Amino acid sequence: MGLMDWAKGQFIDIIEWTEPSQNEILAHRFTRHKNEIKNGAKLVVREGQAAGFVKEGQLADVKFPGMYTLDTKNLPILSTILGWKYGFESPFKCEVYFISTRQWTNQKWGTQNPILYRDPEFGPVRLRAFGNYAFKVTDPGTFLKELVATDPSFELYEISAQFRNVIVSRFVDALGSSRIPMLDLAGNYEKVSKIALDKIAPELAKMGISLTQFFVENISLPPEVEAALDKRSQMSVLGNLDQYTKFQTAEAIPTAAANPGGFAGIGAGLGAGIAVGQQMGSALAGAAASPGTVTPGHTTPPAAGTSAPPPLPTAVAFHAAIDGAAAGPFDLATLAQHVAAGKINRNTLVWKAGMANWVAAGTVPELQSLFANVPPPLPS
Repeated sequence: MGLMDWAKGQFIDIIEWTEPSQNEILAHRFTRHKNEIKNGAKLVVREGQAAGFVKEGQLADVKFPGMYTLDTKNLPILSTILGWKYGFESPFKCEVYFISTRQWTNQKWGTQNPILYRDPEFGPVRLRAFGNYAFKVTDPGTFLKELVATDPSFELYEISAQFRNVIVSRFVDALGSSRIPMLDLAGNYEKVSKIALDKIAPELAKMGISLTQFFVENISLPPEVEAALDKRSQMSVLGNLDQYTKFQTAEAIPTAAANPGGFAGIGAGLGAGIAVGQQMGSALAGAAASPGTVTPGHTTPPAAGTSAPPPLPTAVAFHAAIDGAAAGPFDLATLAQHVAAGKINRNTLVWKAGMANWVAAGTVPELQSLFANVPPPLPS
């Protein structure tokens, strides 16, 4: 520094800082020739700033927006000239640190590694999460002592990694204490965010910083777990597998008809489908029958919700005129024996409940099958 610069430095009495908009500077030390702040200097603190006044190595005061007159032990020019026994330097060093107190928004956070989360339905699962937060310096004195110290230009990148570590650690605690099922997390981001904010804020307050906002943007599962959930959702959508199989078959018929040999493929597919359906039907039938299984000496009632089997159909009974007298009633098996023995033929009169009159057996549709292998009478 030349003589003229040094001389000009003795008369500068306005201390201010205009923060560059493109920089992320949290604290800035005012540059002064040998840190010699003169008596009566004017300190200008703008909105969104605070100024820490360090006098003789200690934080003397913190100033908020306004204009102030500083009282120091340094005198213009004379203090430096009289400092010959200190190597012509004033022993009364004073510094001013400007601290940005505006809100820093859209700060990103995220989990580098998956979080092990115990879900009440799926058991242990691994989750990933990310979001954003906002903060501001609310205690400039603590911030200056704990973080800035003597750094002439303290920038955001110097503390962002520590912020992320604190946020992720406390977010894991918040997520575990919420006890929200994994599938319900998407509808409870606001609740989780508030719990996390309450846990993170005290940690940052120790550094003079307030966490003003905290948002969870997304909580996701590993790809393989998401694929398994997709399969489960597909099965829930399909519902009745029998109906779905019929629908798929109907959808495939037009496509198969348009391709040579398509119906052969349908036949093979239907065969495989029927086999699988039979196996599933057997398994389901066994599972349905097991709750009502009867063991010797003990009868277990059927499970609630199971339906009883329908009643057996009533056998058809016919009366027949044999040897000039009404005989019976006979079921179809007995009637077949009498037809084979020649006791009943097509002209034999028969009757059953519900019929108005006796009719020839050959005219009853239910009995025509009995005479299928019996030749008709020879023509006279």
